[in-house]
Amino acid sequence: MRDKILIVDDEPDIVSMLRDYFEYNGYEVTTAVNGPEAVKKAEKQPDIILLDINMPGMDGLEVCSRIRDFVACPILFLTARIEDSDKIRGFGIGADDYIVKPFSIDELGARVSAHLRRERRQRESAKVRFDDKLAIDYTERCLYYDGEIIPLAKKEFDIIELLSQHIGQVFSKERIYELVWDYDSDGDSSVVAEHIRRIRAKLAAAGMKTYIETVWGVGYKWAK
Repeated sequence: MRDKILIVDDEPDIVSMLRDYFEYNGYEVTTAVNGPEAVKKAEKQPDIILLDINMPGMDGLEVCSRIRDFVACPILFLTARIEDSDKIRGFGIGADDYIVKPFSIDELGARVSAHLRRERRQRESAKVRFDDKLAIDYTERCLYYDGEIIPLAKKEFDIIELLSQHIGQVFSKERIYELVWDYDSDGDSSVVAEHIRRIRAKLAAAGMKTYIETVWGVGYKWAK
């Protein structure tokens, strides 16, 4: 199966050059020329994204921030200039690498290939099977049941990730809130109960058992 790459740049010549190069090298290529289009096409879950920073309107940093809630693949920024402060901000919102223009297209191709190889190695070691039907891939942030992906929102997966990596350990709603939403997040621990209700509804709809058990008066745990 071919690797899927999303190329985002507001310069048509660069988009055309990169599309031709990666298609020639066997990639399935999707392109976007602005931020909103990039956010929309990222929903198709490419294997890697090349994202120009300096686009008018919604720039690459904003695009990265918006898509990191539902995209786990490597994001490589393309930029004509880069300050240390921009790098720090970019890495903080989910960038994986920076490519400074003008660049060697063969070097770019090699770096894309290296990121994809690393992703494949991580996926091979990060998928955990809990029984004959349930598996969780912590790198792809996907829950599989009987071979099918169960769609989960970011915080829903965060809760499953926390509980399933500590099987049998009881977490209070307050502790789950602190770990998943962080101390400085707005809201209160009552949102945890609502998220767990949604998780249980999705698991039940797929024919799964609960897995997340309520320990009355204490909190929740992942069943052994």
